[in-house]
Amino acid sequence: MNSNQWLRNALIYVLILVAVVALFFQIFQKPQPPNTIPISKLQQDVQLGNVKKISVNGTVLNVVYKDGLTATSNKASGSLEETLKNFGVAPDKVAAVDIVYEQPPQWDNLLTLAGTILPLIFVAALFFFLMRQAQTGNNQAMSFGKSRARMFSGDKPTVTFADVAGVDEAKAELQEVVEFLKEPEKFTSLGARIPKGVLLVGPPGTGKTLLARAVAGEANVPFFSISGSEFVEMFVGVGASRVRDLFDQAKRNSPCIVFVDEIDAVGRHRGAGLGGSHDEREQTLNQILVEMDGFDTDTNVIIVAATNRPDILDPALLRPGRFDRRVILDRPDMNGRKQILQVHVKGKPMAKDLNFELIAKQTPGFSGADIENLVNEAAILAARRNKKEINTAELQESIEKVIAGPERKSRLISGEEKRIVAYHEAGHALVMRMLPNCDPVHKVSIISRGMMGGYTLALPDDDRYLGRRAKFVDDLSGLLGGRVAEEIVFGDVTTGAANDLERVTEISRAMVTRYGMSAKLGPRTFGNREELVFLGREISEQRNYSEQVAEDIDNEVKEIINGAYAKARELLTQYRNKLDTIAHHLIQHETIEGTEFEALFSDVPSVHPPKPAPASEQPASLRGDADAPILAPMPAPSPA
Repeated sequence: MNSNQWLRNALIYVLILVAVVALFFQIFQKPQPPNTIPISKLQQDVQLGNVKKISVNGTVLNVVYKDGLTATSNKASGSLEETLKNFGVAPDKVAAVDIVYEQPPQWDNLLTLAGTILPLIFVAALFFFLMRQAQTGNNQAMSFGKSRARMFSGDKPTVTFADVAGVDEAKAELQEVVEFLKEPEKFTSLGARIPKGVLLVGPPGTGKTLLARAVAGEANVPFFSISGSEFVEMFVGVGASRVRDLFDQAKRNSPCIVFVDEIDAVGRHRGAGLGGSHDEREQTLNQILVEMDGFDTDTNVIIVAATNRPDILDPALLRPGRFDRRVILDRPDMNGRKQILQVHVKGKPMAKDLNFELIAKQTPGFSGADIENLVNEAAILAARRNKKEINTAELQESIEKVIAGPERKSRLISGEEKRIVAYHEAGHALVMRMLPNCDPVHKVSIISRGMMGGYTLALPDDDRYLGRRAKFVDDLSGLLGGRVAEEIVFGDVTTGAANDLERVTEISRAMVTRYGMSAKLGPRTFGNREELVFLGREISEQRNYSEQVAEDIDNEVKEIINGAYAKARELLTQYRNKLDTIAHHLIQHETIEGTEFEALFSDVPSVHPPKPAPASEQPASLRGDADAPILAPMPAPSPA
């Protein structure tokens, strides 16, 4: 509700209140005194000389008798003397009475006026109010199909391209779009036409919406923002009506930009919904397709849409002429993370010796939203410690909190379970330390964090975009190191390796069925994953191979896992003394940092892994234990 409408409603309520008060005073006036006499009785009392004083207040007569009694009477218009003479009272008797004429109070006049006029105002105001309510309800019904897009002006931008870091290529693409709106002649002179649509594609948290807000700040043109879910209602035809209204507004305000967030809410593949081919979502999509294809070349309206599920969008929506450009926003590399860190620390008191490059190196796989959360958690932690600035220690601790959750130092476990967890994590750390393709161990801890009883944090030296078979095999051994350590030391196994085994099975099966890394089955893939678009998730996998091949796949997966298991057992048996040293240190101190961990292997040559070509950027590997799943699993690298 805007301010003018609020003031109008407030005025109506005030008028109603005043009318009610006036009616109250009108109805509940001061009651008449019980001793009221007619004018004829007053005439007789004056004739007999019993009246001492009469106060005249309009037509009301307040009579005071000589014996002290009082009474009230009323007269007609005219003076009291003439009235008494008309009743036959002798002039000398009238002159003997002290007659005083009083001026009625102004309040009485106003009250009389209010009692007469305000009831009429009350009725009129009530009628007006009821009519406006009826009109408002009618307007709401009529505006049900209107677009709910919010319009922003670029005169006072709150976010610009300077506030977006780590996506230089995407900024360049959108900067060109903004420039097209500002200087269309520069492009049209060469025969170029304005792109009708730009689709921002990327994982959650990579800055799609932030980049669209930056476009609004840079463009200096009207900017309409709406979510895909705001088009669809339970009533048929409402979504299509809102689409038509949105595009009408855009054409009236061209040149402008229309931003549709989460367009997959209405842009999913047609024909896969439970409502058949005529459900509301598909009608809305059909209207979007028609409107986007109906733009004239001189309309100067650009549609910017964002989604993290481009695979489920309808092909007609992605064809040239509708969304001409697809801008990919991936997780930032180390330089991008460093720039994002520098953006988010603006305005915050940071330590002068803060090493942004070190923090960026320790956050592989972090999106822009993760880094923003990291800086915020570090600021909260510094405030909790009563510090005046944010140091590297707070940022490094916040990295672990973002990945695995907060520490749970209050969690009490028995001494035997603490010993099992210590050997489990020591097994992970030792195997990863001795294998050349595993990431360097950054930290080992048996302090509960999130849902984990303990964890081993391994961070890569470089950003990677490709996965190598040798690294997969070494990672499998590192994952199995915890379970193997339990077998060697205690002769038994626990549920602490449950998540490790899930990830081992997932990685080894992907090596065989998706990456073609099996020598026996050869370079081919197995199985077609099917997805029910209406639910938006993978629900089944179609087998395109025989039962014999399925058995071969299981045997290959088993062979890979057994080989990694044997390698882990060999290393832990060979360096059993180091395993005991690490475990005892963890039992005493609960945490081992990377440099301290490396010092325990001073007599063992360091393994320097070869540095391959850039490979799949993946989150820091966390090896969890203690019958609880790890919250941040390591995804399998994307195939080349």
